[in-house]
Amino acid sequence: MKLVWKLLRQHISIPQFVGFFFANLVGVVIILLGVQFYNDYQALDNEDSFMKADYLIVNKKIGALSGLTGGQSSFTSDDIDELKAEPFVERLGAFTPSSFNVKARFDVEGFVSFSTEMFFESVPDDFVDVESEAWHYEEGSTDIPIILPKNYLDLYNFGYAQGKGLPKLSEGILGAMKLNIQIGGEGQQDEFDGRIVGFSSRLNTILVPESFMRWANEKYANAEAVKEPTRLIVEVNNPADDRITSYLQDHDYETDEDKLDASKTTFILRVIVSIVMVVGVVISILSIYILMLSVFLLVQKNSTKLENLLLIGYSPAKVSFPYQALTVGLNVLVLILAVIIMCVVRNYYLDMFQNFFPDLEVPGITQALLVGVCLLVIVSIFNIVAVYGKVMSIWKRKE
Repeated sequence: MKLVWKLLRQHISIPQFVGFFFANLVGVVIILLGVQFYNDYQALDNEDSFMKADYLIVNKKIGALSGLTGGQSSFTSDDIDELKAEPFVERLGAFTPSSFNVKARFDVEGFVSFSTEMFFESVPDDFVDVESEAWHYEEGSTDIPIILPKNYLDLYNFGYAQGKGLPKLSEGILGAMKLNIQIGGEGQQDEFDGRIVGFSSRLNTILVPESFMRWANEKYANAEAVKEPTRLIVEVNNPADDRITSYLQDHDYETDEDKLDASKTTFILRVIVSIVMVVGVVISILSIYILMLSVFLLVQKNSTKLENLLLIGYSPAKVSFPYQALTVGLNVLVLILAVIIMCVVRNYYLDMFQNFFPDLEVPGITQALLVGVCLLVIVSIFNIVAVYGKVMSIWKRKE
């Protein structure tokens, strides 16, 4: 084996391998940073981790005289089918409103309790990204999972609690507490425990599972009182598509402009990150080509001596090993340095993020590391197979 290593050192081209090393390092750093930056950016919207950014909430515009003239603010089946047929729509679901009475009582330990009239709405469960065990209702259960609007918590903390001398509550504390829910209608009244599973700044409604809403409307509401949906949740394939705005304007529909702008920003960021990562992949592929060209030239220069080694009894695997070890070693070193550079750059931009979002909880680097390791494994396997194939061609020529 020492003979092979000596042959390898004789004709090695330092500039070629340095060129591969830095080109591959740039490509891998771009890929890992792209993955990690997008994950960290997603954490800025972690309060709505159960609601994707490309979901839009659509409702009909309500004019000043709508109530007096009997204007229709709900969506008919024809309205829904027409919107669903639009090319920018991936999926569409309707908000189902509660057609029964809901009253909630909230007890703060050591202080007086307060109660309020409220309402429920639901959307199809596949629009809500919550673990199925947490977002599930079994008929007959007294436990109701609930998603609350974040501004409700803000109103309590900075309005009601401050004026009444009550303690302010964080999302974590409120999520660990339960609401006493009273539901009545059609001569029936029952009590339930409301379990808060999340808060949303994108939904201005109190959301419950669709299975509960369907069951409760059947039990507590008059069949004639069940209402048509007044809001739709729409998943679009491209929030930046101009056809969305045009369609909404033409049909007198509206959506929250801030949320639409946020969706556009997230979509554009996703596209930019994808383009940057593609550039990184192209650079990495070119660097791999440089490496393989260098190794093949090295093997070609030593072909006669390698052929002699094969003739005296060295196996192709043993002759290939030093070249394979060289390529894999370079790939490992590239990955280690790429992770270090990624972490340095990440710490820099996280400091800027946390200046604006002091309570920001960012994810780890596990996903980026997995991507890096997968790249290392794929490239290394390709290098090992290619080198072995080159040596086997010399072996076959010997025969």
